[in-house]
Amino acid sequence: MLVHRIQDLDADGLADYSRLTDVALRRVTEPAGGLYIAESTKVITRALAAGHRPRSVLVQEQWLADVEPLLAGFPDVPVFVGDAAVLERLTGYHLHRGALAAMHRPVLPAPADLLRDARRVVILEDIVDHTNVGAIFRSVAGLGADAVLVTPRCADPLYRRSVRVSMGTVLQVPWTRLPEWDAAEPLLHEAGFSIAALALADDAVTLDEYAADPPDRVAMVFGAEGDGLTRRALHAADTVLTIPMLHGVDSLNVASASAVALWALRARSQPAHR
Repeated sequence: MLVHRIQDLDADGLADYSRLTDVALRRVTEPAGGLYIAESTKVITRALAAGHRPRSVLVQEQWLADVEPLLAGFPDVPVFVGDAAVLERLTGYHLHRGALAAMHRPVLPAPADLLRDARRVVILEDIVDHTNVGAIFRSVAGLGADAVLVTPRCADPLYRRSVRVSMGTVLQVPWTRLPEWDAAEPLLHEAGFSIAALALADDAVTLDEYAADPPDRVAMVFGAEGDGLTRRALHAADTVLTIPMLHGVDSLNVASASAVALWALRARSQPAHR
């Protein structure tokens, strides 16, 4: 390994790890720089298994031996090593998971390519909380859907918190970005998908009714925290679904709602990913 023990926080190669807690900064600089941050040896392992290439690794001294076998195929990737205090000054937080890797972003597939062989897909419309995005990806991986499609203003699934909350499953679930609804709606319909929007509406069908005899191909749409789905999304939907609730509670957190919906439709799904 190309091991560099950190002497200067401004050294070449360390800028990828600077100010990781600044969300506004990172969600602009990471995609623009063509990278994302994988946190922990477990997530780094999943990223490498998905075929993603590391640009560099940042690790505490005591975790160096755990990182070494992961990078056996990448002898030219620099590994920056420091103690906990040095890494905390660099990143802005205590690196209790031991290692970070700056990974090159993979090229996103065309939506039509993901839809071609899929039967169940999840669409995230303008969800801005990275924790919810990561939790939904984990539900997709665990409960069975073939892909996730996110709208142009949805939070970045490869942001560090999303990847961490997803337990790295965002690296194994096929996903891409959708165009705006005026292009996304015909794209989904031409691929044979019925669009089911999860929302509160007077004409909504209950999830258990829908799950009793669902269409062969379903795209489930989940909306932003607080505001829910936009009018354009509801207009594009073939069906509005609601989850029956008790005790005066009208809805669930969007990540919880996705898990319930995926569970209800699980028997009909044939996941394409592994």
